[in-house]
Amino acid sequence: MRELVLSWSGGKDSSLALQALQADSEVQVVALLTSVTAGYDRISIHGVRRALLEAQAAALGLPLVEITLQPACSNAAYEAAFQQGLATIRERFPAVTELAFGDLFLEDVRAYREQALRESGFTPRFPLWGSPTAALAERFVRDGFVAHLVCVDTQQLDASFAGRRYDDALLADLPPAVDPCGERGEFHTFVSDGPIFARSIACGVGPVVIRDERFAFCDLLAR
Repeated sequence: MRELVLSWSGGKDSSLALQALQADSEVQVVALLTSVTAGYDRISIHGVRRALLEAQAAALGLPLVEITLQPACSNAAYEAAFQQGLATIRERFPAVTELAFGDLFLEDVRAYREQALRESGFTPRFPLWGSPTAALAERFVRDGFVAHLVCVDTQQLDASFAGRRYDDALLADLPPAVDPCGERGEFHTFVSDGPIFARSIACGVGPVVIRDERFAFCDLLAR
């Protein structure tokens, strides 16, 4: 059985990727790789508090490997931090040969990840690649996952969606131009329950704030 690490954002696609990998008898997920923004102490881009990230990892029974990013870091700084994260994986999990991602269809994102791993010794894996996003969204809800929108790009989706539960009603309300999985960055989610977790993560919807005159962040609060 091959060991791998999953790139983990705490959101819906990461959870679906983990579910798919757990169903594959040829691989074993041994850790999660997550970017955390220094100072804010939150999952990068998603803006979710570290306490909730740690609660997820505990409920999954998987250790975290953290990539620490500075606020508004450059691409070069991100790439250096990412390579440091890979070095940590080599040290802590020497049997790992693959790094998995929850990407769905954006070719440029996949190419970027493949290039980042080209000389790393790790093989990239995309367990959800090419899956129809409408079907993925419906399966996510049907399988009993619980998630909320924690970040909304208001240039693509109204700020009122921030904080809403990701369910059939939300999917029905999404404008036709918005991908139901938010693959083009329309929104990001945090998953608090589902079949991959040993227990639910207790959290509540907090205030919504607008950052950079564009992104609506809902602050989920640990209970």
